[in-house]
Amino acid sequence: MSSIESGQHDSAAAAEASLRDARVLVLGAGIMGAGIAQVAAQAGHRVALYDARDGAASQAHAQLGATFEALVAKGRLAADKAQAALARIQPVQRLEDAADCGLVIEAIIERLDIKREVLAQLEALVDARCVLASNTSSLSITALARDMKHPERLVGMHFFNPVPLMKLVEVVSGLRTDAAVAARVFDLAQAWGKTAVHARSTPGFIVNRIARPYYAETLALLQEQAATPQVLDACLRAAGFRMGPCELMDLIGHDTNFAVTQAVYEANFFDKRYQPSLVQRELVDGGMLGRKSGRGFYEHAAGATTPQAQAHAADLLAPAPGARVVVAGSGALAERIARALHAAGVEHGLDPQAGWCGLRVDQASLRLSDGRAATELGAEVAVFDLPLRDEPGLALAWAPSADASASWCEQAPRWLHLLGWLPLRLRDLPGLAVARTVAMLINEACDAVHQGVCSEQGADAAMKLGVNYPAGPFEWLARWRALGAPEISGLLDALDRHYRGERYRVSPGLRERALHASRAAH
Repeated sequence: MSSIESGQHDSAAAAEASLRDARVLVLGAGIMGAGIAQVAAQAGHRVALYDARDGAASQAHAQLGATFEALVAKGRLAADKAQAALARIQPVQRLEDAADCGLVIEAIIERLDIKREVLAQLEALVDARCVLASNTSSLSITALARDMKHPERLVGMHFFNPVPLMKLVEVVSGLRTDAAVAARVFDLAQAWGKTAVHARSTPGFIVNRIARPYYAETLALLQEQAATPQVLDACLRAAGFRMGPCELMDLIGHDTNFAVTQAVYEANFFDKRYQPSLVQRELVDGGMLGRKSGRGFYEHAAGATTPQAQAHAADLLAPAPGARVVVAGSGALAERIARALHAAGVEHGLDPQAGWCGLRVDQASLRLSDGRAATELGAEVAVFDLPLRDEPGLALAWAPSADASASWCEQAPRWLHLLGWLPLRLRDLPGLAVARTVAMLINEACDAVHQGVCSEQGADAAMKLGVNYPAGPFEWLARWRALGAPEISGLLDALDRHYRGERYRVSPGLRERALHASRAAH
């Protein structure tokens, strides 16, 4: 560990102990700041809570009192511990009243100029060994530290809302952040009951960067009229996400979601991978912001209900008997298809060397998407989406070739239903819904690791804890290969050929993994 004031090295134990026992100053008494103050106080710290607006800190303290009372009433916190935690939080009217703090966490407005001004004020007040942390979700730590006397002591400490409930903390290092300072903040977050992950200060850090495709792919599909929001949400929920992209954007607020996407896009020098959507901009321009305005993709007025995606009744009938059926491909998905056919009493053959995964029915084929549209694969062809979960009855997107016969368009969804899925038809676009979305999430995570933003373990933890994903991107990568699905880099290459742009370019990190996997298989 290092002493920030002198540059001389202290013992690691002394450095860690000094921070864990430190008085904490939280700047900003809004939702985030109050939540941070609560967590720090419950961990045993004395906390000074400051806000530039008169009375805001005292109001937040009173609200925290009500929060602690509610926790006691629900049996989640003992009354004596609640009283002690509240007593450790002291609203202060002047920054000078907290000059003895060993850790400052700012949670003020997301403006670079204002944060720099506040950091300058703090450096004139606190001891040079005091660690300064920013809860920024989007601003560069390197840029924030530019004019500081001791830039090595500034680190990002990005909490997620609501702070007391969300486990993740991104510990973000700028170019001049002392690694020992980042390590101390990392350890402190862990001591506060959080899961901390290290990140390098790049646009979006980990979560806001890797999550972009979850929204972007659905917005792109909507722009191409692939399906309704209800259908796309149903497909992504079936993959394990708690909320579909359209539901989630309505919850976040389209103004907020669009602004984050715009910030990441601009910060990456207008990289097409992060390009904002015209669909979402129109919603923002029209004031259709989601729940906060009463209308977004869905109606949110009192008493409004969200219609659910439904399969066509004819798609749920039994397929025509007497066909010659062959299971194509190998891996977990082919095995699942074979088991479903056996359970349904359908005689079938096996073709593990087919080069694709799915079902051959006479001269027609029902194929797992490899990133190409069904029309590109032939006439009597239908493609189906990536099934990431094994539970029966889950929604699954499918699309027939534009040249498919009426008979095959009728029979293909019936076979999917016999195999255990709820077939939902999409327009014949490459990658369908889940496959292209999860592939892009994995690709973005591989790029982040390749560029040294985070580790594989950090990416997985961040996405599961920061945005409640059902799995981390590298866990999905392992699942994808176990299913016997086409290589992700090949799927993205097919998308790139179709759309002819930068959006679907394969990360060098993902390309390297594909090469290693191919060599290991042979």
